[in-house]
Amino acid sequence: MTTDQQYTWLITGCSRGIGLELTKRLLESPENFVIATARNPSKATALQALAQSARGTLKVLKLDVDDEDAIVRSVEEVKDILGDRGLDYLVNNAAVNQEIDTPFTMKVQGWTNVFKTNVAAPALMAQVYLPLIEKSTKKTIVNVSSSLGSFVSPSGARWASYSVTKAALNMLTHKQSKERPDLMIVCLNPGWIQTDMGTADAPLTLDDSVPHIVQTLTSLRPEDNGRLIDYRHEILSW
Repeated sequence: MTTDQQYTWLITGCSRGIGLELTKRLLESPENFVIATARNPSKATALQALAQSARGTLKVLKLDVDDEDAIVRSVEEVKDILGDRGLDYLVNNAAVNQEIDTPFTMKVQGWTNVFKTNVAAPALMAQVYLPLIEKSTKKTIVNVSSSLGSFVSPSGARWASYSVTKAALNMLTHKQSKERPDLMIVCLNPGWIQTDMGTADAPLTLDDSVPHIVQTLTSLRPEDNGRLIDYRHEILSW
């Protein structure tokens, strides 16, 4: 398959968890070319192992999404990798969390850091990568959110700072889609998954969720634009 027949993906936060597994699943098809980012690629041993076996369909890029200058600089690196191609899918997956907190116990400074990673970074990524997205076939931005950002979340007062930032990410997605209805921009709820962030208490494994995520993202519909959808391709209220 020639490179101009491939769909191009840029995924943040790929050293572990959902980002790593999504990269792995996408590479099962020669239709996909993935640029996977990590804060410290040298320590992302599983991701590096994927790159060695991917036969040129995976590039690993160092990117700290908390560093605004690094985000801006990364565009030129990605341009060099893609050549004449655009960016079909931008997946803003990188996220952080504080400890289990509540509105009256969360550390305000820590919440600011969570907001920077979970909301400001995806906003900036979309802004600086917009020309490459416009140049592509799929023109898709995926902001990985959570059901915790919904008013119907059963978590009560817990996970306050994380929930607030995910609700903000949902609204960012809504506003982006209103400004650019010609693009496909969605929030994705991957489900509560057994990862380092999701903990072992989660009901889903990566195998339960990520194959469905791939199917959902590659079959997005016009009515999905600006909405929160889950890994089973169901539109969620928030």
